[in-house]
Amino acid sequence: MRKALLLAMVAAFTLSAAPPKRSSQVAPQTFPHPMALFLDNLSDSGTRQVTFKARALGVRFFFEEPTGVTVYRFEHGRYEREEFLKGLTLDRAVRRYRP
Repeated sequence: MRKALLLAMVAAFTLSAAPPKRSSQVAPQTFPHPMALFLDNLSDSGTRQVTFKARALGVRFFFEEPTGVTVYRFEHGRYEREEFLKGLTLDRAVRRYRP
């Protein structure tokens, strides 16, 4: 009986505890210089708002822009451009390369 009461108290406490707050910040603590230059160029030094999606899968990195998806392949310690898939979305491009 005491075990059941203790278990019920622990369950009630656990369920009533507030979930941890998620940070709305997505920017990393550190940033490589080449990436900073790339994003500066992409946003035209802050004059253009940029929206994009990206995904890594295996040895490939997919970068979606409004006109299509650029596919990069990891070789020699870096991602090198493999091809541009005009008109495709990120999901459709990833499906093409999924094993």
